[in-house]
Amino acid sequence: MRALAIIFLLVVAPAAALAGAQQTAGTWRRLPAAPVTADQLRTAVWTGKHVLVFGRHSITAKDARGNPYIVKTVDVAAAFDPSSNAWRTLSPPEGVGYSPSYSAAWTGRQLLAWGPFDALSYDPATNTWRMLPRPPTNAGRLAVWTGKEFVGWGGGCCGDAFNDGAAFSPVKNKWRKLAPSPLAGSQSPQGAWTGRELVIFVGNVDPNGKTWPAGLARAAAYNPAKNSWRRIAPIPDARGGASVIWDGREVLVVGGSTDGKTWLRSAFAYNPATNRWRRLAPMPSARSGAAVVWTGARLLVWNGGSGREGSLSPRRNGFAYDPATNRWATLPAAPFAAQNAAAVWTGRSLFVWGGARAAAYTP
Repeated sequence: MRALAIIFLLVVAPAAALAGAQQTAGTWRRLPAAPVTADQLRTAVWTGKHVLVFGRHSITAKDARGNPYIVKTVDVAAAFDPSSNAWRTLSPPEGVGYSPSYSAAWTGRQLLAWGPFDALSYDPATNTWRMLPRPPTNAGRLAVWTGKEFVGWGGGCCGDAFNDGAAFSPVKNKWRKLAPSPLAGSQSPQGAWTGRELVIFVGNVDPNGKTWPAGLARAAAYNPAKNSWRRIAPIPDARGGASVIWDGREVLVVGGSTDGKTWLRSAFAYNPATNRWRRLAPMPSARSGAAVVWTGARLLVWNGGSGREGSLSPRRNGFAYDPATNRWATLPAAPFAAQNAAAVWTGRSLFVWGGARAAAYTP
């Protein structure tokens, strides 16, 4: 039997306080079940009309002792239309090999997805996928759409941590390598596109837990127009696993961990115009790897993990930050928690896809 994804819609109203912060409460409404589910490589984009979800589903069987094992994995894709409250299954891509992760972006016409070993695009008008030319680097863990190019940087696996990147032009159907960066390598870099630069932050330690040399930058900004980098002021507490978003004026950085064991409540804002940081009010509780979106007025933080001494358990609730008041409010608990959930802002709701379940939160 095929597993079905469940969608929920949250309508918000004031409620009680939790963990010392005002809580925003609401009700959940179950929406139609999605036609696909994915346990790997979950990603999503908002096209302006539909949410496109893409991932990989594991088909399992049981051995003679009843232990499950993976027979094969298949790619799945679907589109959800909020206006009609309906899903449709999309044709899955073909010829895609193994990839531990994908970064995705919407160009205004097509979805671009970039994994360590390949890249592909999806055209909703024709419901077709195509493989893009092979990227000149395996980097691209952090990737953004600049309006002209799909620019990506960093990544790695096991003991590797890349510090290079590339950019793809759909018009030219070509890749170019980025100028060498001053940054330390990172398997999971954090960053945001400001409209002019890709601002990137990396952690203080390498994949083996050793501190990176002082000469390597922990923060830098890349300008695609000039193909050049500039070192910028590092986060006051260098960290990995933070969640980063651009609010139109500042880069907001929340949560993460300095050592992979202690999760942080702290939050900061970086102003590219002044190259300065300012400390924000701390989150109600520590988070790492949370899904974040900017609504146009508030930062929404959902899910992510928290714990102690390396125990990273996903959380069902989240927070809303108001820059005007420098205050946080807690969101009510969602009907599920999920590792590596994909999230997008639709203009009205935070849409979160956990692979087998999903939810939409409306402020």
